[in-house]
Amino acid sequence: MSVADSVPVPSIIRNRKITGMSAVLLPFAADHSVDWKSFDLHVERTLAAGLIPAVNMDTGYVNLLDESTKAEVLQRTQAIAAGKQFVAGAFLADEPGAKFDLDEYSRRMHDIEAAGGVPVIFQSYGMTQQSDAAIVESYQSIATRCNQFVGFELGTVFLPFGKVYSLDVYRELMLIGNCIGAKHSSLRRDQEWQRLALRNEVRPDFMVLTGNDLAIDMVMYGSDYLLGLSSFCPDLFGKRDAMWAAGDSDFYQLNDIMQHLGFFAFRSPVPAYKHTCAQFLHLRGMIETSLTHPKAMERPNSDVPILAAIVEMLADYGEG
Repeated sequence: MSVADSVPVPSIIRNRKITGMSAVLLPFAADHSVDWKSFDLHVERTLAAGLIPAVNMDTGYVNLLDESTKAEVLQRTQAIAAGKQFVAGAFLADEPGAKFDLDEYSRRMHDIEAAGGVPVIFQSYGMTQQSDAAIVESYQSIATRCNQFVGFELGTVFLPFGKVYSLDVYRELMLIGNCIGAKHSSLRRDQEWQRLALRNEVRPDFMVLTGNDLAIDMVMYGSDYLLGLSSFCPDLFGKRDAMWAAGDSDFYQLNDIMQHLGFFAFRSPVPAYKHTCAQFLHLRGMIETSLTHPKAMERPNSDVPILAAIVEMLADYGEG
């Protein structure tokens, strides 16, 4: 029996209000500098769609940015959000074999909270290379240094220091009162279903934030989301979520088209999805160029006609 066969499929929860957090792409101008105007507009677009902007995440190239750029991202988001909720990645760069650095995490969280955001705790080698007990202790220590935070577990297909935790670790994470939820990025339905079942048993208010861009219908089973795919079309994700709350059957059609986009965008090599996002937003007229970060993976230009066809498929649902 496979792992998937042994995990019961949860019941669908209809007419549920979905909490959507959308990782905001950081666009680039023709001279390869950050296109701040397009960034600002994309944060505004995300808020207008009823989604919570998530900045300085993987979609925003957080592991490739210098400190001044990350600080400006926070400052601009704070000004645009004007008191509305946003979350931001608390990321620190370390090397294999490094020790867990609570002080550095604290500095990152302080910067985010000072800007009015909620930290999303990125993993690091120092965190994930510990024992399960030490990982739990690390999160408990983090909790003493901030007001609220969002946990984050991800597979190594995204970043080499990622780790998908055991259910025992996940349970302990849920027991930390000011941890409001955790993004789960294994790209596996069965592991996320396990977390939903555990959440329902242990702490019903805890948000299981799907990061599964290959199964964006996980919201039907009780997941909320923090996705990179939603940055391609935050307006349409907002519409899709409203359709689900209203019991509108058009949810399925719109969801299916966006999932088609997700499978194309998040194919191997997965990290190149950020360039696909830039190509797609450029086709939609939402950013000035289709350039990705100079140090990021690129997609071929031959992808553009395929993306243009998907834009056309989505035209009936919004801007196209």
